[in-house]
Amino acid sequence: RCPNESGGMMAGYMDARYAPKEDDVVCTFRMKNARGVSTGYAVQQLVAESSIGTWTDIATMKPEIARKLGPKAFSLRGGVVKVAYPADDFEPGNASQIWSAVCGNIFGMKILDSLRVEDIELPKKLARSFKGPALGVPGIRRMLGVPKRPLVGTIVKPKVGLNEREHAHVAYEAWANGLDLVKDDENLCSMSFNRFEKRVVEVLKARERAERETGEKKLAVLNVSGPKMLQRAEFIREHGGNAAMVDIISCGWAGLQMLRNAETGLVMHGHRAGHAAFTRNREHGIAMMVVAKTARWCGIDTLHIGTADIGKMEGGSDEVVAVRGAIQRDEFGLKPVFAVASGGLHPALLPGVIERLGGDVVVQFGGGVHGHPRGTAAGARAVRQALDATVEGETLDAVAARHWELREALEKWRRNG
Repeated sequence: RCPNESGGMMAGYMDARYAPKEDDVVCTFRMKNARGVSTGYAVQQLVAESSIGTWTDIATMKPEIARKLGPKAFSLRGGVVKVAYPADDFEPGNASQIWSAVCGNIFGMKILDSLRVEDIELPKKLARSFKGPALGVPGIRRMLGVPKRPLVGTIVKPKVGLNEREHAHVAYEAWANGLDLVKDDENLCSMSFNRFEKRVVEVLKARERAERETGEKKLAVLNVSGPKMLQRAEFIREHGGNAAMVDIISCGWAGLQMLRNAETGLVMHGHRAGHAAFTRNREHGIAMMVVAKTARWCGIDTLHIGTADIGKMEGGSDEVVAVRGAIQRDEFGLKPVFAVASGGLHPALLPGVIERLGGDVVVQFGGGVHGHPRGTAAGARAVRQALDATVEGETLDAVAARHWELREALEKWRRNG
């Protein structure tokens, strides 16, 4: 129920009988008003500040503006508020503007002790104003010639410190021993000891060699994050690369959309480093659901979403599974996004990740490959053996009895946790 607790323009923002129209944007907020502030007043101020209003009635507000652009808080249950905004409150195809409205000034309002944006649901009109993924799940599967199974990959470790040739050698060992994908880590861009352009050349030579030897197509995911990311993506394309990684939080939604609009033909891999600053607190911030949906609108093809309560990263199983569902279900024609599970994983955990997240997932192992007792090559083989066992319905122990790589991996990580 939405109470009306003040008069004037503010009261017009609340209507428990309102049924959202098909072209409304519906946002879900979780809020806790400050001591001494009524819930009704807090809701009214929240809705006003995120749309056409301000803290008081104003002389410049015209009735036609309120009729055309005024949102409605139509549901309030247990501190969870649902607000319907007319689509015309938002610029089509502009994720930054959407966030500035419904994830913006409202967080600084002292009438609220806490506020969390739980979800944003776009109508067809706005959803179709975004390009979304160029490739998504079906395009990546065609590119790699892998029609059904989950993909497996690694991150070159250590995060920083290797030179370009050392980096490429690690990538080669991973690809040549069964992995589909090798990627840079989030903080490796172009460093004094590892220059971006030289790394691209060396890594792509290693990828070509691995493809020739294995007969499998491979993804080389190279980090383009930074003010030169358009030029870097073009450099990858010109040298025969097939994927670019973007740190989506630090580069921002406009940056992602600029890269998507460049139509490079590259897979856009989204790393979410920094997201937990506002997604982790269940009472205050912006939910990973909102981050993931926005990344899809902006063109991300593969997105880190968590490990479903497996591994080292926070994120409960139900939440991560819900996010995966949201970025893979139909949204007015936007292509589905490959979910990426990464962080603290090793071969023994792979069946559980696939059971929770399904087949359209990229499972990445950093330490879970390079930390194998006999190194990267053996670690990559152990991961692929675990994947094949899971896909074919065998137990890991049965396969480990035939393959020392998986057996040694299980012995190490089951013992150490």
